[in-house]
Amino acid sequence: MKRHLLKFPPWRTGFGNFSSFVCSCLETGSRNGYATCCVKLPEGVPKDRDRDRDRDNPVSNMLIDSFGRHHTYLRISLTERCNLRCQYCMPAEGVNLTPGPEILSHNELLRLANLFVSSGVDKIRLTGGEPTVRKDIEDICLHLSNLKGLKTLAITTNGITLARKLPKLKQCGLTALNISLDTLVPAKFEFLTRRKGHERVMDSINAAIDLGYNPVKVNCVVMRGFNDDEICNFVELTREKPINIRFIEFMPFDGNVWNVKKLVPYAEMLDRVAKQFKGLKRLQDHPTDTAKNFRIDDHLGTVSFITSMTEHFCAGCNRLRLLADGNFKVCLFGPSEVSLRDPLRHGADDQELREIIGSAVKRKKASHAGMFDIAKTANRPMIRIGG
Repeated sequence: MKRHLLKFPPWRTGFGNFSSFVCSCLETGSRNGYATCCVKLPEGVPKDRDRDRDRDNPVSNMLIDSFGRHHTYLRISLTERCNLRCQYCMPAEGVNLTPGPEILSHNELLRLANLFVSSGVDKIRLTGGEPTVRKDIEDICLHLSNLKGLKTLAITTNGITLARKLPKLKQCGLTALNISLDTLVPAKFEFLTRRKGHERVMDSINAAIDLGYNPVKVNCVVMRGFNDDEICNFVELTREKPINIRFIEFMPFDGNVWNVKKLVPYAEMLDRVAKQFKGLKRLQDHPTDTAKNFRIDDHLGTVSFITSMTEHFCAGCNRLRLLADGNFKVCLFGPSEVSLRDPLRHGADDQELREIIGSAVKRKKASHAGMFDIAKTANRPMIRIGG
């Protein structure tokens, strides 16, 4: 198999005012992942994963909010555990993780996922924490990918263990992936994540390309004084590879010491790219896209900007979130949550669960608050939401 080596142009390795980005931190102990194996599909589950996929899957009223938005995209957090300790995701002092018995079990997760898909959800993204540390992730992927009506099964991962797990995950029905990488400099990676592993992430990007994923999406949270000097270096990765670099505005969550001075606005990032690369063209975005998408002449890949802080995209939002502890969240930045785990464990039938979900969706606001209000609003740390 041909190896796709990623080659980077020269960059500054001096961190400049990078030290001003440092906040005092207390490292938590590392957590081990789990070995997994691909399982066989149980008897009675349809084996034709594509059967009826092209047929319209009507969206039930349960998934339509009071503003007429159809929510067909469910993000499922499989775990709160992670093998990195990224500073913008986890507070320096660590977080109190939900005890294991309070995390959704395999069967509970699949029952809820089936409820959403049968009601009109056609895309599921698996998140964490780090989803690949969950020992039954391959089994989960296999069952989810066979839900009638599901068109896309995606994952967002830090890439630390992905390279060795991805071949089986693809066999089990994983159709799309996002890999998080915030710097191309190994020393900066270790500082930001409080762990080693930069080379492993690069290996995962290469593995995804080798396996035919196109595009391979790479998420980069841009923070002034830390990695904003690498924007054009990231864009260079798209020249010869089917990579979609996605620059994300730094967002406030509990414990990540958000400051507007660290925020690099979309307009500034775009200006930097446009000055360095000629032939930058805006692509036609889907109404539900969170990203503003661009192509550069003679580049195989693409560049995107996720502008949650400076130009929100709430009007086209079609996303819902099922957290690892079974709480249901209709907005990433909203503090409101409702438990689906508790009624499920107390014997609620599907119709009762649909009523709980539908009521929460109907309460979804037209848009999230401004970034300064978000910064003052109590919310979970990102590691306990899943992005």
